[in-house]
Amino acid sequence: MLERFYPGSCEASTYQIDFEGLYREGYRGLIFDIDNTLVPHGAPADERAIALFARLKTIGFECCLLSNNQLPRVKSFNDRVNVHFIEDAHKPSTKNYKKAMQLMHTDEKTTIFIGDQLFTDIYGANRTGIRTILVSPIHPKEEIQIVLKRYLEKIVLYFYRKSQRKENMS
Repeated sequence: MLERFYPGSCEASTYQIDFEGLYREGYRGLIFDIDNTLVPHGAPADERAIALFARLKTIGFECCLLSNNQLPRVKSFNDRVNVHFIEDAHKPSTKNYKKAMQLMHTDEKTTIFIGDQLFTDIYGANRTGIRTILVSPIHPKEEIQIVLKRYLEKIVLYFYRKSQRKENMS
């Protein structure tokens, strides 16, 4: 039952992902959450995020920001990184994950979603059939509804890690 929330893999940070390796594996589209995945909650695109998207474009990736935030927040972030974006995405609904793939001209087999929340980011991408990478939140300061969800996420991640240990032992 909890498996629907399990990520494909986990990384400490978006900035530590081996994107060149993912490209060699055949992935061509990357969908990103913004807040606490790329920058602290509410922060503008910083030099690290700008450099990451420049690198991803050089590698050959199409990228799309998929955020439940409203247009002013998402557009102001995107003005500095210049990729596709979808605001007010209603994650975990699958509709805008599919729209992101259409914008990037990719499909479920060539797209990866990267985000920091299990119940919106990862669950929605899993339901869409996209590989997922869960990253640790960049900053502990979050809105109260997210703080409350983090407690439930800890339970799911406990069972996820337990299942990973079992898999590695077999």
